[in-house]
Amino acid sequence: MSAQVTSSDEAIRDVEAYMERLGEAARAAATVMRRTPTGPKNAALLAMAKRLEAARDEVLAANARDLARGRDGGLDAALLDRLELTPGRFDAMLEGLEQVAALPDPVGEIDSLRYRPSGIQVGQMRVPLGVIGIIYESRPNVTLEAASLCLKSGNAAILRGGSEARDSNAAIAACIRAGLLDAGLPEAAVQVVATTDRAAVGRLIAMPEYVDVIIPRGGKSLIERISREARVPVIKHLDGVCHVYVDATADLDKALAIAVNAKTHRYGTCNTMETLLLDAPVAEALLPRLAAAYAEHGVELRGCERARALLPGIAAASEEDWGAEYLAPVLALRVVDGIDAAVTHIERYGSHHTDAIVTEDYALARRFMAEVDSSSVMVNASTRFADGFEYGLGAEIGISTDKLHARGPVGLEGLTTRKYVVLGDGQIRQ
Repeated sequence: MSAQVTSSDEAIRDVEAYMERLGEAARAAATVMRRTPTGPKNAALLAMAKRLEAARDEVLAANARDLARGRDGGLDAALLDRLELTPGRFDAMLEGLEQVAALPDPVGEIDSLRYRPSGIQVGQMRVPLGVIGIIYESRPNVTLEAASLCLKSGNAAILRGGSEARDSNAAIAACIRAGLLDAGLPEAAVQVVATTDRAAVGRLIAMPEYVDVIIPRGGKSLIERISREARVPVIKHLDGVCHVYVDATADLDKALAIAVNAKTHRYGTCNTMETLLLDAPVAEALLPRLAAAYAEHGVELRGCERARALLPGIAAASEEDWGAEYLAPVLALRVVDGIDAAVTHIERYGSHHTDAIVTEDYALARRFMAEVDSSSVMVNASTRFADGFEYGLGAEIGISTDKLHARGPVGLEGLTTRKYVVLGDGQIRQ
């Protein structure tokens, strides 16, 4: 059984050699994980949950240290929100482990098995990707989510969290490591990079001999860098410029609830609405109600000329506002003339993440779903539902806006691939 490579920053003098050791250990662990049946994987997930619950005070104390250091260092409100492990978020981590353990194991499933004229049967078997490198910022719960999904899907993982969450990640990693050992699985099935040296990221994304795919989770600059420099495939999204379009037929009470929730439920997430589009016939009736509701939450509104004519006190939206991912209590408003204008706006300024329509017109709902090219398209629901947990995937590794391999919330199946399998009974090709 391979051991996890651990070192403190002080002990890591040669980052490249250190990352090579991590990669070698992960590749060896991936070989073990590929043949590990469902039972031990589930046992490890439940053991992690027990270890995490037992270490609740230590983990929350570590998180408090990270938060204090972040405040002292001037982290903005959105990053501090992502960094914080509230008791509710801690409980959600435990629930996520239990949910992933309860999910069907996709590894080994054979799809589309069919006979060929020769008598052979041809199908496709779902198999792990191998070694997954995950680079993320701020959210310490990603450490656990990534570990659980990679483990259940039969992969090994190398995790590199942000320096702002280093104490939280270390405390959670200790629980993961203990859970793996409790279940008799390799410690190196989940390794957390110990150094905060940025050179470690550069090496991790350039080791195709050890790493099969990279998944970055964080700000646009991080993901752009990974996409530009990686020598292994990347599953990514750049940003979440999400829209809600309120159609002229919408139930206004329903529209109000959805628009307020989509913006104010949480500000620092990629599925938070950043631009609200209102069909002109409903704008006059709905905008004052929306403005009052947003004022209660302290949301700053920036509107087009037509929106400002109805709400004279709001700021004017600039061209940059239409494509902005605020991750803050700021919202862009635009009054449009029908679904064609709404879809055109979303296509021009959106990020293909999550967009929603509020309507009572079935035909318009079908048009919106067909024409909006986003990884999640919603009808009469808040964009905040674009989440693996809410979709029934258990935890998620992230939300992909790519079109190849995985799109939308990436759960277990997104961390596997398929290979062809052929079943015969002595056939030879004539």
